[in-house]
Amino acid sequence: VQLVESGGGLVQAGGSLRLACVASESIHSMTRMGWFRQARGNQREWVATITVDGTTSYDDSVKGRFAISKDNNKKTLYLQMNNLKPEDTAVYYCHGLWSYSNYWGRGIQVTVSS
Repeated sequence: VQLVESGGGLVQAGGSLRLACVASESIHSMTRMGWFRQARGNQREWVATITVDGTTSYDDSVKGRFAISKDNNKKTLYLQMNNLKPEDTAVYYCHGLWSYSNYWGRGIQVTVSS
């Protein structure tokens, strides 16, 4: 399974971006998909997850600002990011869990200027 992210870029604080992650195979039966991020010099950290039945969960740092969703027909995972802060600056990675195997995208840069 291949995952390809898009939608990153440079935005001012308070702005919005929507990340997308397109999968090479159907995501209808995936166990869960999610987003992680890694800021320079830091470890990769979990951002949000959506399960096969649509249940979502978020890290406290993004709760109320970010929204994860998926479109099974388009084989696409989304992350709507609102009210962005400079501390959201990081490389964002798409993750998927299929049949006990983990898959990662290559990542996409999100930069929030103050």
